Amino acid sequence: MKLLIDMNLSPKWVFILKEAGLEAAHWSSIGKLDAPDYEIMAYARSNGYVVFTHDLDFGTILATTKTDCPSVIQIRTQDVTPEHLGPLVVSALHQFEKYLEDGAIVTIDQKKLRARILPLQA
Repeated sequence: MKLLIDMNLSPKWVFILKEAGLEAAHWSSIGKLDAPDYEIMAYARSNGYVVFTHDLDFGTILATTKTDCPSVIQIRTQDVTPEHLGPLVVSALHQFEKYLEDGAIVTIDQKKLRARILPLQA
């Protein structure tokens, strides 16, 4: 699984995810720092990445476009540091790997994990 880390998350996530055996890149090493979300989504779709973000806009884009890719992982907690959430995120990635490969949005918070299959239905 290839993960594209959004600008609103620390580049430190690259190390944590690679250490867990996952391929990861931070958007800052790929595209313009002020790129709009739809540009990040298009890049992820074209290059086989799952978007990893703290931004709810990616879910909105998936809902309005009714597309089945790219998959998105969104964190819904205040402390989004890899030091705090690393083990939970890695565990969720392994738990939902098949869903993410097929097209899903996975929401992670400290109390629950949830996956919704793409395309999103009203």
